[in-house]
Amino acid sequence: MKQVHIRVEDELYDKLNIYSVNTSQSIQDCVREAVAYYVTDMRKKQCDTVNDQFKFIDLFAGIGGMRIAFDRAGGRCVYSSEWNKYSQQTYFANFGEQPEGDITQVKARDIPDHDILVAGFPCQPFSIAGVSKKNSMGKATGFEDKTQGTLFFDICRILKEKKPKAFMLENVKNLCSHDRGRTFKVIIESLNELNYEVFYKVLDGQNYVPQHRERILLVGFNRDIYGENVDFEFNLTPRLPKPVMKDILIENVADKYTLSDKLWEYLQNYAAKHKAAGNGFGFGLASPDGVARTISARYHKDGSEILIAQKGKNPRRLTPRECARLQGFPDDFKIPVSDTQAYKQFGNSVVVPLMENVAKLIVDKLKQLDVEEENQVKRTAI
Repeated sequence: MKQVHIRVEDELYDKLNIYSVNTSQSIQDCVREAVAYYVTDMRKKQCDTVNDQFKFIDLFAGIGGMRIAFDRAGGRCVYSSEWNKYSQQTYFANFGEQPEGDITQVKARDIPDHDILVAGFPCQPFSIAGVSKKNSMGKATGFEDKTQGTLFFDICRILKEKKPKAFMLENVKNLCSHDRGRTFKVIIESLNELNYEVFYKVLDGQNYVPQHRERILLVGFNRDIYGENVDFEFNLTPRLPKPVMKDILIENVADKYTLSDKLWEYLQNYAAKHKAAGNGFGFGLASPDGVARTISARYHKDGSEILIAQKGKNPRRLTPRECARLQGFPDDFKIPVSDTQAYKQFGNSVVVPLMENVAKLIVDKLKQLDVEEENQVKRTAI
């Protein structure tokens, strides 16, 4: 990162100092945030006249994997939110926009109008006790009672306030079975209560990148606009030929990515111990002609889930650029953070081409529905 030295008046410095204490950030981070917001605001003003097919918002944005997908589908992002400061840095480096921080502190009415809400929200436990008590007393409960205190609630309150035409939500496959299925039940009930026709499916990214990565996608369409007879299918178009690991690997890699003798010995002993116990835990050597395991945010610790064999050397972990490719990010995607942060970011991100494929399906369905709605209005007028 580059350094810039600035001078400010005493009064402005005092305000920065107070803001620094209140937000638990350094003054340097506060100034950087202020400059980023200023540049973002200028860019938004310049883009106001752009005639894109649709507008979308990017919640729990991470480093912008969903943003790329919906940009490619013809949309324009009018708002983004991401609380992690390192992810904000990567997002800003690539999109020239600083995502707003804690979404729980943002009023729904202050978010710009949009056609599609996009969110890869974290999975949190839902409190069932209060809901059960109300049910036993014969009192109705809504999504605010069911989801208050979870980050899913913030999606619900924005959907309720802004009523976009559609949404796409992404989460881990285990969302379906989380808390014995009760979490997913609350999610579907809440989205239905907000009058959205909901479709969902577990999809594997290995048809687009050389990685076995299953995620659940939920897509919804606004019944207030399109009625209750909306149909939607995840008719995906896989990439052919099917990608394999050698497609993403870099030939000349720095020695720092090779495992040390100590770490390699530890991983082999760890795997042997669990194999003897009948467990499948251990490191994973990815075949050049196959697909890798799922990369996770813990990859920065030892890289054990995806290792690359080397002739005459210990195996190595993937480089951050290879991790980016493993998730389908383009090679011009900037990585302005440390390797540790990059591993966390790509491990938490999405398979971009898979999301792009679904985004285009949603956009095509909206075009079809809008035409049908327009024709219906014309017939009614006659």
